[in-house]
Amino acid sequence: MSEKDSISMQLVREALVQSCPQDAPVAALLTRAGIDPQLLQVASARVSARAYARLWRLLARRCNDEFFAMDRRGLRSGSLAFMCRASRVQPSVGEGLETLLEFLTLMLDDLQPTLVRQHSLAEIVLGEPHEEPRRAFTYFTFWMIVHGVACWLAGRRIPILAIELRCAEPPFCDDYRVMFSENLQFDRPCTRMIIAADCLALPIRRTPQELQRFLAQAPANILVKYRDPDSLARRIRSDLLRLPPDAWPDADGLASQLCLSVSTLRRRLAEEGQTYQGLKDSARRELAIAWLSESQVAMAEIAERLGFADASSFYKAFRKWFGCNPGHYRTLVQTRQASDSV
Repeated sequence: MSEKDSISMQLVREALVQSCPQDAPVAALLTRAGIDPQLLQVASARVSARAYARLWRLLARRCNDEFFAMDRRGLRSGSLAFMCRASRVQPSVGEGLETLLEFLTLMLDDLQPTLVRQHSLAEIVLGEPHEEPRRAFTYFTFWMIVHGVACWLAGRRIPILAIELRCAEPPFCDDYRVMFSENLQFDRPCTRMIIAADCLALPIRRTPQELQRFLAQAPANILVKYRDPDSLARRIRSDLLRLPPDAWPDADGLASQLCLSVSTLRRRLAEEGQTYQGLKDSARRELAIAWLSESQVAMAEIAERLGFADASSFYKAFRKWFGCNPGHYRTLVQTRQASDSV
């Protein structure tokens, strides 16, 4: 099986933890989903996103809970369909998202989401009544539902600037980074997702027919919005992040390092839907977000590190990337850090 559009077997194990008791037989269930039960014993195994989606549906029907029994009340079968129908009739993505979050607040006991607008940024903050954090899988399943529906309402992918989680970092984080954002931060005081606020103003123009198609394909259509974590593009991007931007090779230099011709490099990246310039821009965005979280690094220094001629050029680029000014993002992050430390 090609690893493109595949899911770590570890996420299959995580899905079974609370939805299937330890003594419950799961072999027949996995087989129905198209997953070889023997792969449970293979640490590095991966399964197709479609198989994982079939398992999701089977588990939801088995325990009448579309949240894998990870909340005391849970989401009864049909919850996703209801959320989508209620959100679709709202005039904007922001109002649709608020409708979605209000429903989740009513239905769930352990995760209470709130949409907070901060100038040009917005964050979805999870209130949690328990002192102990949830599993990473619980948080990411929640984000998968919320972000997936929001993207469908918007008609495009909504970029995630950062996700912070109360739990410790799990050992199988590659899938999460590809699905959501490279900027995942663990052991934080609260769990939240940060996005650009301008996407909330997008109008919703989804027809009833589009709703039916979305629900018929869910959750597979949400799960496949990422690429193989072992792809050439991902390896190049990881290498770029280990170097200062002024040391990044040009296309000729990179091709030489990889023992490829420039044309072959471009062709292989194109097959993955990528370009070298796009990967450099993506790496710059991640570095910008990381350095803005460090209060001691001046804006002018960040601009210089990233290879911009001056701070003004960096401001323009950041606003183009995320729809907000870097100063607004820094203020939001530092305000949250200060309030959490009190």
